[in-house]
Amino acid sequence: MKILVTGGAGFIGSNLVDALIQRKNKVLVIDNLSTGKKENLNKKAKFYKLDICSKKILEIFKKEKPEIVFHLAAQINVRKSVEDPLFDAKVNILGSLNLLEGAKKTNVKKIIFASTGGALYGETKIIPTPENHPIWPESPYGICKMTVERYLNYYWRLFKIPFVSLRLGNVYGPRQSPEGEAGVVAIFTQKMLKNEDVFVFGDGRQTRDFVFVGDVVNAFLKSIKKKVSGFFNVGTEKETSVNQIYSLLKNLTRTKSKKIKLPKKKGDLRRSCLKIKKAKKELDWEPKTPLLEGLKKTVIFLKNYS
Repeated sequence: MKILVTGGAGFIGSNLVDALIQRKNKVLVIDNLSTGKKENLNKKAKFYKLDICSKKILEIFKKEKPEIVFHLAAQINVRKSVEDPLFDAKVNILGSLNLLEGAKKTNVKKIIFASTGGALYGETKIIPTPENHPIWPESPYGICKMTVERYLNYYWRLFKIPFVSLRLGNVYGPRQSPEGEAGVVAIFTQKMLKNEDVFVFGDGRQTRDFVFVGDVVNAFLKSIKKKVSGFFNVGTEKETSVNQIYSLLKNLTRTKSKKIKLPKKKGDLRRSCLKIKKAKKELDWEPKTPLLEGLKKTVIFLKNYS
């Protein structure tokens, strides 16, 4: 099967590409390498260095004619979306529309989209939060993901392009970049390995649903099935606070670094945890990696990365 992965040099995307190639698929990667890394690229994948907003996207679709499109390329930083919502919308909405138009004109069989859990739902009254909960995102990033989901539904209804949208929890694991502000596990781990102080925004009691990248990749693979369509939460149904992550990583790294508290950032949620009953039933998916085991794998990776 010929499969296109946007963002295939990134954290989740590169892990997905490896798994697809391992399963003997022919894989194409589109990535502008703004956050993705060349060293993450699988040598067996055909690589196009290109922005998803580029007009050349359609040429690639017409030339390669992929059957399945995994769309993971995005501006992924919630705080950056608050600071620059115009840039966030350009990449996450217009870039996605550019891909959807390419898919429409070349008869793509299915689009599988990397959406978001917490940032999509906003602050919720139901924890863990199910897919049918009202959607009230509290950041431009979440608003953009919601908008793309609406467009996916539109392209399905009018042009019959099947889709799956995976609403991901806080994904962590090997290849997550410790640069920037997008991954607290990687950021904390790198600082601790260097015995540098760790910054916690707010009181650190805010919770997230931390899900290991290998489990997330498995959810993407299961989404290829013909009969599977719609919106699915991908998480663990377990809340873990930032303070708990700090303590676990401190023990694993045996660091001398200290925790420094800073004011809460705009757009940050207080609690986020995802109900995964639907994914268990329709995708036959559930997470397999306990948090401590996943953190150990991440620490080992970043020890070699540093």
